[in-house]
Amino acid sequence: MAASAAFVAIPAKASTFNLVVDYTCTNGIAGSSEVKLKARVQIPTAVQVGSMLKLGWSIEHVGAPRFKSPDYYAEGARVSLVGNVKLDGAWNGTLEAHGSKDQSALKPNQPLVAPEGLSSEAHMTDAGVIKLTPQAMTVDFVPPAGEVTVNDDDPRIIYKKDWSHEGSTPFEYGDHGRDVHVTTTREGEAVIRFRGTGFEYLGREMPGAGQVRVVIDDDESAIVDPTKDGNGNPTNAIRGNVSLWERLDLPYGQHTLRVRSMEHDKPAYLDAFKLHTRELIDPPTEHKSTCEVTNNPGTVEITVGGASQSPTSTASPTVTNTNGPTNGPTNGPTGGPTDGPTPTPPNRHVPWPSTSHVVVVVPGSSKTPTPTAKTTPGPTATNYKAAQVDTTPLGGVDTGEAPEQVAGGSYALIAGGSLLLMGSAAGGLLVRRRRAGHAGGTD
Repeated sequence: MAASAAFVAIPAKASTFNLVVDYTCTNGIAGSSEVKLKARVQIPTAVQVGSMLKLGWSIEHVGAPRFKSPDYYAEGARVSLVGNVKLDGAWNGTLEAHGSKDQSALKPNQPLVAPEGLSSEAHMTDAGVIKLTPQAMTVDFVPPAGEVTVNDDDPRIIYKKDWSHEGSTPFEYGDHGRDVHVTTTREGEAVIRFRGTGFEYLGREMPGAGQVRVVIDDDESAIVDPTKDGNGNPTNAIRGNVSLWERLDLPYGQHTLRVRSMEHDKPAYLDAFKLHTRELIDPPTEHKSTCEVTNNPGTVEITVGGASQSPTSTASPTVTNTNGPTNGPTNGPTGGPTDGPTPTPPNRHVPWPSTSHVVVVVPGSSKTPTPTAKTTPGPTATNYKAAQVDTTPLGGVDTGEAPEQVAGGSYALIAGGSLLLMGSAAGGLLVRRRRAGHAGGTD
């Protein structure tokens, strides 16, 4: 009974490989440091025609350096990673894996939160062998579209010459934050550097104010007269938080904005700057970081099997005979009928009769890891050779797939065998007692 119960077990099943890839990222949001990442690429061990080849990536940082924010940004900036796997063989090209992570409000050099996972998939339409080799990865930073208001007392604004701060201004003026900076000195400047695609200069519109020159980068053409309203008519009231000048057509990048007083003994006011970033179609190239592979992860070969197979299918794995003639009765067919019954596969390695298997090829190896068979007939086993390969089993042996299950078949057979053994044991005990009874009666 104990022996029969010991045969009740779930077949082993290992569904994916984890191919470990080390990256070193430079430039862009990596800054002056090298940011190191470790990726585990999950690769399925069995793929059939008509199914999806799905690769899952998990990403983690190695060491202290992190990607950093290049400037001040409102909530909604995004960090995007693109992992690349080169495909050769039955399929040729690059399979891209994408992942992104939205950011909270940012300040310069604040660590960014990178996505922890990527995913990619491709529909398998043809059988054959595909080689998968990890390639370089790119990391992009996409600033959020929108506008940010920088008040006149923000430390990002640098004041040159004589400026003074006026706080708790009257409510009826409508100043942003109820405060302004003011100068009556000719050539007094307020300077801010920002990344974006446009700006607005907010100040006071009022009688008696002095003219102001607005300089963006090297363009000094803008002159503002705050004594007139938007229609060019003289104003007779004090109105704060007014957009006195704007420009929204700048290319994305870092810009320097200056507001310069042009008249002596007439006040020039700065209430705030409103900084704009329009929606960008492509991520800015200045923030792009490139991550190169720094270890030797190897190449994975996946054999895509047919949609339906049988043990005698011509698409099954090739069995190479190395110990005798190819036409002998024990070495498998090469063109004639099979002389022996189809062998029963073991409960390990590739599923029978599936042709899907994975071979990890280590670059620089002197031998190609091609599956081979002994003279005893049987299914081709999968060879695994790799540095930096983790196997992710779901139970049982650490590689391969379980044989194809027939619903209830194996368990019914095991249960039936158990009942037979239990019945035999009970019958034997009953016969022994009857014999003992008869022996006792004659005495």
